[in-house]
Amino acid sequence: MKRLFPLLLSLFALSATAQQPQIHAAPQDLSVAAKSYVLIDFQTGQTLASQNVHERAEPASLTKLMTAYVVFGALYQKRIALTQAVPVSEHAWRVQGSRMFIEPSRPVTVDELVRGMIVQSGNDASVALAEAVAGSEGAFVQMMNKEAGRLGMRNTRFANSTGLPHPEHYSTAHDLGLLAAAIIRDFPEYYPLYSLREYAYNKITQVNRNRLLWLDPNIDGVKTGYTEAAGYCLISSARRGERRLIAVVMGTASDNARAMESQRLLNYGFQFYDTVRLYPKEREVTVIQLWKGTQDKLKTGFGSDVYFSLPKHQADKLKAKMEYKQPLIAPISAGQKVGTVKFTLNGKPMAEHPLVALETVHTANFFGRAWDSMRLLFN
Repeated sequence: MKRLFPLLLSLFALSATAQQPQIHAAPQDLSVAAKSYVLIDFQTGQTLASQNVHERAEPASLTKLMTAYVVFGALYQKRIALTQAVPVSEHAWRVQGSRMFIEPSRPVTVDELVRGMIVQSGNDASVALAEAVAGSEGAFVQMMNKEAGRLGMRNTRFANSTGLPHPEHYSTAHDLGLLAAAIIRDFPEYYPLYSLREYAYNKITQVNRNRLLWLDPNIDGVKTGYTEAAGYCLISSARRGERRLIAVVMGTASDNARAMESQRLLNYGFQFYDTVRLYPKEREVTVIQLWKGTQDKLKTGFGSDVYFSLPKHQADKLKAKMEYKQPLIAPISAGQKVGTVKFTLNGKPMAEHPLVALETVHTANFFGRAWDSMRLLFN
């Protein structure tokens, strides 16, 4: 990743709220044969390319990403364990669609079910996991929708754990991109399961339907989906060096098309964009005047690394202005927000990041406060 130092800052005495990265102009025309799609930079969360990104559609087996997310959460909270044996209910055994072929007379471990759901896209595995975590699929679906709301998936509603068609079961390319990023970010210990090319259970070996796992060594996930109404869908992720991109394509015409269009999206992002680190976490950005404190200057910076995805050779066009309210009065705690930095590219808003104090400054003694009060009267 490239670094850019220093960044020109213009100072304004205003206050502002945080803002998500916005879509900026693409460096080259892009046409993707899908009803909807989105390409996201994992590091920055920025959208690099999209079409009909908020259009609701059947998510098909992409649903199983949320099923997995809830299961991974239960594993993390130790409410279930990978070695735990799960009885197979009649409901799980009889569910329609793709299967890993579990049987009512044969308990199966959570670990086996997770692999059967991820690699084989087993609907039976999804239902069995839902029942193991929540007691019933219905209760589990409530957990899925709660997590969707927490992750900001505003145009998503789940009606089952499998992705089987239902009039109240829908999502969008944007929301599913958020979900894929959440799995990679929140459960890195389980994400490698999405790169498995095959899995055998009950003496039946099934291959992962994500054919990109065979075509590109940089691709390490994520999930396919298909129903007649949804068409062929694929969420894919690729990592080259320190960069990771996530592509979501929905409503393509064939298995081959979803793979090829996803590959084109990922190649486009790597070829035409750079990920730029502007500032590292807790590096001093500027010093602000401070009043009524044990010192009159406050070192400020960012609470986390600041990255941007930019069209190649456009880094010098990125601008920023710092906005903070004056007078700034002590006491100030390290990590406290004291302003906002707004970033623009070619005059268009990109994102906002909070400016935070890098040090703690206590209140001055009586004479120091009185002196600063007098100075402020004439400032």
